[in-house]
Amino acid sequence: MRYVRTTTPAILSALLCTMMICSAHAAGQTSSTGTEPQTTATPAQTQPDNATDSGWHISASPYLWFAGLSGTVGAFGHNASVHASIGDILSNFEIGLMGAGEIRKGRWLMPMDLMWIKLEADHATPVEAGVSYATVKVTQTIFTPGFGYRIVNNEKTKVDGQVGLRYWHLGQNVTFQPSGDNFAPAANWVDVVAGAKIEQALSPKVLVTVFGDAGAGGANVDYQFGGLLGLKLSEKAILQAGWRYLDVNYRNSPPQLFVYDVHQSGALLGVTFNLK
Repeated sequence: MRYVRTTTPAILSALLCTMMICSAHAAGQTSSTGTEPQTTATPAQTQPDNATDSGWHISASPYLWFAGLSGTVGAFGHNASVHASIGDILSNFEIGLMGAGEIRKGRWLMPMDLMWIKLEADHATPVEAGVSYATVKVTQTIFTPGFGYRIVNNEKTKVDGQVGLRYWHLGQNVTFQPSGDNFAPAANWVDVVAGAKIEQALSPKVLVTVFGDAGAGGANVDYQFGGLLGLKLSEKAILQAGWRYLDVNYRNSPPQLFVYDVHQSGALLGVTFNLK
């Protein structure tokens, strides 16, 4: 299991690179045939975008993220295996708030991503003898500013290469039963991540987006991937629905005072607003 989670970022990076090369090759073939795509507004933008576009573009995307959590958390040598399913999240109405934004001029872009997530598991399994169960509450803030370049830029296909920093602020509250021992540690760290985003217009009103990145730094490994299906509601608003997976393995050792080795995944629902 550890081998699979350690090699997943490498597999993800390889897949993203392959998709980017294929998209670039397809764009080159279209150009060589002399057939120009019909000039219509893509679902993600308010006006046609092409290789000569050097104007400013700004977008903002507030989301709800219904994310479950599985993995190992702990502090001061006391660890617990936690699992909060989508059903647990809905029954307790524990959700995440996410906001993404992007500023672009020509092919250069500055993406930003901010997540605030609160999760709770009432019956986590302790990884030690003499403890029946544990109650785990996790609150985290994740901020990822980045910088990128649009590698492929035509009417239907956009491919962006990106690099950035992912800042984590994490708080845990773990209570072991029946002893009642409670631990409430907090941690802050920064990881360097790199990845890509691919957008494909299926029609003038439907857009598919695939994204992912991977890296490390304060954490041993840190990666994510996801996909969105967008439906254009107007020239300035796109309804977005999809799925997101986020994995991190953080252990501040020695001494091993804080453990956060988990993955989170769940449905996304939100709207992208094209402000300019």
